[in-house]
Amino acid sequence: MAADLMEIDDSLYSRQRYVLGDSAMHQMAQSSVFLSGMGGLGVEIVTLHDTKQCETWDLGCNFFIHKEDVFNQRRRVEVVCPRVAELNPYVHVDTSLCPLDDNTDLSFLRKYQCVILTEARLISLHLCDAFGICVRVFCDFGEEFEVSDPTGEEPKEIFIQNISQDNPGVVTCMDNQPHGLQTGQSVIFREVGGMEELNGSVRQATVLSPHSFSIGDTAHLHSYAHGGYFVLVKTPKTFRFETLEQQLYDPQLLIPDFSKPEAPQQIHVAMLALETFQEQHSRLPNIGCLQDAEALVKLAGDVSATLKNKAPVNTELVLNLSRTARGTLPPLAAAVGGVASQEVLKAITGKFAPLQQWLYIDAFEVVGPLQSLSPEEFLPRGDRYDALRACIGESMCIELQKLRVFMVGCGAIGCEMLKNFALLGVGLARSSGEVCITDPDLIEKSNLNRQFLFRPHHLQKPKSTTAAEATRNINPDMQVDAHLNKVCPATESIYNDSFYSGLNLVVTALDNVEARRYVDSRCVSNQRALLDSGTMGTKGHTEIIVPNLTESYNSHRDPPEEEIPFCTLKSFPSVIEHTIQWARDKFENAFVHKPSMYNAFWQTHSSAEVVLLRMQAGESLESSFQVIKLMSRQPSQWEQCIAIARLKFEKYFKRKALQLLHSFPLDTRLKDGSLFWQSPKRPPTPIEFDLQDPLHFDFVVSTARLFAGIYNVPYSEKDLTEETVSRILSEVKIPEYRPLEKVRFSSQTDETAKKPDQVKLPLSSEEEREAILHLEQAISTDRVTPECLRMSPLQFEKDDDSNGHIDFITAASALRAKTYNIEPADRLKTKRIAGKIIPAIATATAAVAGLVALELIKVVGGYGFESFKNCFFNLAIPVFVLTEPAAVKKTPIRNNIYFSIWDCWTIFGHEDFTLSEFMNAVREKYGLEPTMVVHGVKMLYVPVMPGHSKRLKVTMQKLIKPAADRQYVDLTVSFAPETDGDEDLAGPPIRYYFRPDAAMMP
Repeated sequence: MAADLMEIDDSLYSRQRYVLGDSAMHQMAQSSVFLSGMGGLGVEIVTLHDTKQCETWDLGCNFFIHKEDVFNQRRRVEVVCPRVAELNPYVHVDTSLCPLDDNTDLSFLRKYQCVILTEARLISLHLCDAFGICVRVFCDFGEEFEVSDPTGEEPKEIFIQNISQDNPGVVTCMDNQPHGLQTGQSVIFREVGGMEELNGSVRQATVLSPHSFSIGDTAHLHSYAHGGYFVLVKTPKTFRFETLEQQLYDPQLLIPDFSKPEAPQQIHVAMLALETFQEQHSRLPNIGCLQDAEALVKLAGDVSATLKNKAPVNTELVLNLSRTARGTLPPLAAAVGGVASQEVLKAITGKFAPLQQWLYIDAFEVVGPLQSLSPEEFLPRGDRYDALRACIGESMCIELQKLRVFMVGCGAIGCEMLKNFALLGVGLARSSGEVCITDPDLIEKSNLNRQFLFRPHHLQKPKSTTAAEATRNINPDMQVDAHLNKVCPATESIYNDSFYSGLNLVVTALDNVEARRYVDSRCVSNQRALLDSGTMGTKGHTEIIVPNLTESYNSHRDPPEEEIPFCTLKSFPSVIEHTIQWARDKFENAFVHKPSMYNAFWQTHSSAEVVLLRMQAGESLESSFQVIKLMSRQPSQWEQCIAIARLKFEKYFKRKALQLLHSFPLDTRLKDGSLFWQSPKRPPTPIEFDLQDPLHFDFVVSTARLFAGIYNVPYSEKDLTEETVSRILSEVKIPEYRPLEKVRFSSQTDETAKKPDQVKLPLSSEEEREAILHLEQAISTDRVTPECLRMSPLQFEKDDDSNGHIDFITAASALRAKTYNIEPADRLKTKRIAGKIIPAIATATAAVAGLVALELIKVVGGYGFESFKNCFFNLAIPVFVLTEPAAVKKTPIRNNIYFSIWDCWTIFGHEDFTLSEFMNAVREKYGLEPTMVVHGVKMLYVPVMPGHSKRLKVTMQKLIKPAADRQYVDLTVSFAPETDGDEDLAGPPIRYYFRPDAAMMP
């Protein structure tokens, strides 16, 4: 990438900035990368180098090459270059056609910060290769390579419970909060009471437990009194690399699958043998050639004998590598391309720990028992699938083409998955296959950074239909049906059982847990495999869910995200996350909730006169006081909006602080004698308004803009100038502050207290009289117009910089942080936290989508449980872990009767089928005595409840009251235990069909 130093386009790069940081982004912009090889792997990883011509073979592994390029005999690099350049207008992409061989002067490579070779012999400092079912990445960053931030994790402020006065002194974290440190790391201390010598000092930590660590001698310091926190100090780390020549014979290998620790060494041997074969024969082994395969096995034995750490040759792996080496498995190329690209970024930026020094991944289990297939299965047919056919055989290619897949979500992972589907030939029209995709979202500029099916001219177009069109451009034979629906209970009439029954499997590319849980429940109910994945920054995971083999997504639950206590948000923020959430809450309450409540009230009560009469008659109308209060303060001019914003400043950042200090002076002590104001509680400092302070100006203007928006008040660019705002503010009268003596602060200090919108507070008679008076005045002065009975609620949108939403939250959060002496966050960080943005980078997306597509091949092939692999990786560290999915659990009922989450018993009834007949049918079919029948939260039959015995004669139709088009319901049935006194036995859901033929109906 060659580019001049420039201001970072946040609307395009925001998700990536959260991963890399601005320093790394600028380094990338100034870097130059040389990439050789435009095959299936090269396009994943910018002078682009290649010497080959487009062939039909390339259509199955290079998504930038089209049929007409092959027909016109164009060079690969000439085709790929403009299509790569189209991805990002800030990146200059160049080409090179010179050969790279023993006769080439390679000195020109010195101008590049990173050189990546694919489809090349082992001569590179950064090597990435894919041969059939095996891929490798090799890194050599030199004798010494300094990394500024090995992990990329943001340090957290951890509050202190105690520090012992000892040698060594021991730090204990508050409330047993884990510190997350490793021995040898350093921390810096802040706001420690008593042992103040520690403040600002850096100490090295020796971990004693997850909640404590020692920091050296503290015996001669003052005794610890209270409070304080520490933060991890990030220190640069130097990595040392061996040359490729050294590493060939004593490789340092990353082990992805700890159940097969010998596998990387075995692949290393096999691929070095392949390199030797190429040198000897100037070609790769021929597909299905037994003589070539035997020669490669012999070479592997010779290579193994030269290695420092010997490992037995995996003959089956070598034979399969020989058979598939000419081919390309597109998802495997995508996965390793993502990994290799991250290593390139590390080489350029010096951020994140580099790979030391080899990563090998093989798709050996994907291809399965190749030995049972004839060589003809893998021979070229002269079409776009030859490279794939060489890896997985003709039969598997045909099965992929017949697939009917439902993919939920067309974001970053969704786009990558569709690209993989196109190269794999999934869902071809001529084979009656189909890929159905759905996503309700439109394309935003921030999507262009990593959702590579989209281009700038696609902005504000639907993701799903655009992605479908782009996918068909890669593979015109694909059948892609694009929808704009959410997959949720509201769309079950569309995505019903009949829809799921026509699918082979489901792929989720979602960004939230609840949607995943819902799709998972539908897959379990309909016995369909589910492939799930996700990323967060450089981290990624895949989860494979197969009927009757694995547990489902809903089988495990992550702990719920901890909510910030209301009293912390209200009065005692201690970290920047608290002030940002407070500002977001203020936005929601003032500009979303109140306007919506206002509109709802007047939609119910359309006449102000009728409302007044009912209130005068003593009737209590919900929300009336709040609505009339809003009406009485409704601005009609820009000057009034500025005045409201100025008074909000006074309230939020001065008066609240004064009131809190009045109620809890700095010397306030708790019952045990300890100070009230001690860490993590911070006493506030009231802020005096200063128009010359840019932060104060930003708050007033951004707040006024939002009030103008909800009240439909017009304003111009001139109204936003400092001159105009200053003039208006000079006329705003600020009421004198008087502390409230009788204010109760229990809700502000009680951590169990709920937010105000969650409790209903009774109105005093004085407040009611005030509301009536305001409404009387408004009606008598003709101020109640149709316009004043309508407001325009805002909808929080983080990615539109022109709407002022993030401007308000940034200014409000920073001012509150200043009030409480908390380090403020910049706009970028505020936007991430307030918008709950998941950091994202294209490298992790490519890797995770490639790994999921590999598992798709296994599902299609009907492979056994031991073949499937879940994966977790963190490309920053780097860590790459493959594990078996959780095996499905079988729950015993009794008498060797077991069930799992995938089981669903069935009973067929009819219109007059009674509850008694249902229970008899269960008893006869499954040999168990039903004791209780429940439908959702409705108890159909519980013997101990009064009157339930009479229900036995009632029809199921009358008890359940199904919708007219409902074919069945799933019932929870309990069974009698074997021994009296034991608890009732749980069983699988029982699907009750209302008609005998219901299961056959669409």
